[in-house]
Amino acid sequence: MAPKRKILIVDDHPMFREGLKSIIARNPELEVVGETGKGKDVLELAKNLQPDLVVLDISLPDGSGIDLSRELKGILPEIQTLIVSMHTKIDYISSAFQAGAKGYVVKDAPSEKILQALDLVSRGEYFLDSSIAPQVVERLTKDSGGSAKISDASYASLTPREQEILRLLAEGQAVKKIAHRLCISVKTVENHRTNIMTKLDLHSTMELVRYAARLGLIDLNHWKS
Repeated sequence: MAPKRKILIVDDHPMFREGLKSIIARNPELEVVGETGKGKDVLELAKNLQPDLVVLDISLPDGSGIDLSRELKGILPEIQTLIVSMHTKIDYISSAFQAGAKGYVVKDAPSEKILQALDLVSRGEYFLDSSIAPQVVERLTKDSGGSAKISDASYASLTPREQEILRLLAEGQAVKKIAHRLCISVKTVENHRTNIMTKLDLHSTMELVRYAARLGLIDLNHWKS
């Protein structure tokens, strides 16, 4: 049996921490190994506990979860970070990913979505709440100064399901694995892939990966080895 993926929770609201632990308990592959409401304790706890994932609130009494994510990636790059916050402002979300976070989910999201975020990010995959993804894409493309070859209008033409499949394909997920995860047929995934390539005027997997990287949906360095 594979070892459980370890999670450290950082949030100054005890009730939220308890609720999050209840959600995590529903996945037998995840385990909470520590918690704290103080930012000053995070680095030391992470060094001692060696979690796979640190869940960070943005607003802590003694600091910022975004700053902590940056510090964690600087000294413990193998540890993933997930931002769970009430903030939905694009500035916060963009800053979180720029600081090295692998995921961002709002606190009032359904428990199933929070659990999905915890599961994916603890395995090193990206997660962005689908309800805010288009806004982030728009902001990131504006920040690029127009350097992206394809505007976010093309991305906006995709259906929510196509946007989800685009991200999974760009991360290198196999069609069969995507079908299993989304509980749809392989043929349906293949049809979505065809529609995505047509709408975005892409002609190869690498073009798809580069497109997703320009929008900030994935980290292109993931493919460099």
